[in-house]
Amino acid sequence: MGALFILIFISSIPAIAAFIWFRLARYPFSMSWFSAALLAGAASIFPALLFQYIFPAGNGIFQLSGKRGLFAEIFIRTALTEELSRFLILLILFAVISRVCKRPVEKMANTAGLVAGLGFAILESSVYGASNFDITLLRAFTTAPLHGACGSRVGASVVLLREHPVQGIVRFLSAVAIHGAYNFILNIPRRVAAIAAVFIALSTLFSAIQATRREMKAEDKP
Repeated sequence: MGALFILIFISSIPAIAAFIWFRLARYPFSMSWFSAALLAGAASIFPALLFQYIFPAGNGIFQLSGKRGLFAEIFIRTALTEELSRFLILLILFAVISRVCKRPVEKMANTAGLVAGLGFAILESSVYGASNFDITLLRAFTTAPLHGACGSRVGASVVLLREHPVQGIVRFLSAVAIHGAYNFILNIPRRVAAIAAVFIALSTLFSAIQATRREMKAEDKP
């Protein structure tokens, strides 16, 4: 239990850092919005588990052998279901924000998606920590940046899909591809693979941070 709490704490550090960043930058992303996005991201793990339960490993397309079966398991059953569940939860969250707060979600889509991804990572770390300690420590340091970055892309895809459907689909599929590539690398038991996983997580997080900074600058404009 002590190790599990440590893993959850490590996974929470990016979310804490993001909140401090928003406060120091005086970004009008309130505590209530931050909490709602964080909880929405954590809640999105349950639809993902439901999708994965409906399509269990070893059935249908996941019964393929060799590389095709591994591709289907990693990119479709895992990455696609998790990003799809995040998309659905963010779609609901943005609808609520638009109706209740009367604020254009376009100005906060990347930020809300980033926070939602960090919330997903915190809960996912507890699940992996309880079931598999072989790669848990590596995941604790990399899964939060990875999910935060993918969440930012999914958040952008939600608002793009209405007026720019092609861009929205591309942005969503890019999140699935990045997520799948990260999961694929984690299945390679080599030190180089671990370094590559860290590189993917941090580089995509940097891209998400840049998108959030653009939203901050847009918020300052009249």
